[in-house]
Amino acid sequence: MEENNNENQLNIELNDDVASGIYSNLAIITHSPGEFVCDFIQLMPGLPKGKVKSRVIMTPQNAKRFLGALMENVQKYEQAFGTIQEIEPHQGVARMNFGTPTTEA
Repeated sequence: MEENNNENQLNIELNDDVASGIYSNLAIITHSPGEFVCDFIQLMPGLPKGKVKSRVIMTPQNAKRFLGALMENVQKYEQAFGTIQEIEPHQGVARMNFGTPTTEA
């Protein structure tokens, strides 16, 4: 007997502009009671300011699901390729605060 799994399939479109990706070497995360805002920034050596290249806004529930998925993928990466070496926090990056709790990654 063949099961029909069409109910659980998700069709996602990825256009060429998005598929090429955006490089980011700094993330600033802020939150309010209703949402998390993740700004992905590109800092270039020798330039006085960085540019936000992408902003992702999500609900607290989706932010927590994203955190779990990211942790799972980092574990799989390290199992396959070895431990990711961390750099010193805030090395060469000034702390920024916009009046809300902030996390940098």
